[in-house]
Amino acid sequence: MDKKSEHSIRRYRRWYATLLRLYSKPYHERFSEEMEQTFTDQLRERAADERGVVRCALWMFAETFMGIVRQNMSSTMMKNKRIVVIVFVVACILMAPFVAMQFTDEVTWSLLDFVAAGGLLLGAGLTYEFISRLAGNTAYKAAVAVAVATGLILVWINLAVGIIGSENNSANLMYFGVLQIGFIGAIIARLQPRGMARAMYATAIGQALAPVIALFMWNAQGVSAATFFGGAGVLGVFVLNTFFVAMWIASATLFHSARVKPKETALPG
Repeated sequence: MDKKSEHSIRRYRRWYATLLRLYSKPYHERFSEEMEQTFTDQLRERAADERGVVRCALWMFAETFMGIVRQNMSSTMMKNKRIVVIVFVVACILMAPFVAMQFTDEVTWSLLDFVAAGGLLLGAGLTYEFISRLAGNTAYKAAVAVAVATGLILVWINLAVGIIGSENNSANLMYFGVLQIGFIGAIIARLQPRGMARAMYATAIGQALAPVIALFMWNAQGVSAATFFGGAGVLGVFVLNTFFVAMWIASATLFHSARVKPKETALPG
């Protein structure tokens, strides 16, 4: 083998070594040296037989790159099994209205409906996964689950049919303010159990005040209760709000009982 071929092989090996760094660190540390040597040996065999070294090198680059993609995808899925499960569950839930649309005209979801529903479900699932990972305490995880589920149901109903009257009633914007109370409270609490309990109690108070404020808005507009509050009426709105208040309080109670602090603090400072 001439010097020119040997020089080319060394150059290809350097490039190949750079490519191997795209493997996950444990895999790279374990197999990279052996793979580099195999790569070099095959190129030298091709050069000794006076066959195309460049074609062989390109083929091995492509084959190794595909192996890197497969290995990294496999590694990511193994590390994030719960996230994969969440995505799978969301996809299964969205299949229900999609299948129903094929058999009945009563279900008429648009692409925007599917995107919104998927975003809500996926966001709720990932939020729970992110926050619950911070603590091994069962009460803390249960509190997060109740809070996330309550927020999801509140937004879903509000966007679908509205809580106060129809979904177009501007009074329903108050409920997004209720969620903001909980969100800001969680940031201030830095996800610590005691502070989270206070944030949920504050959210419950905001939820309870929403229909009271709606009464003042109704009187100010001078329209009928049926027009403003919809078919549920004033009593129905207050009953539904009581359900949400109870859920926020349940979450707060669980946070209060979660005396063991999370393993880490998600927010700096």
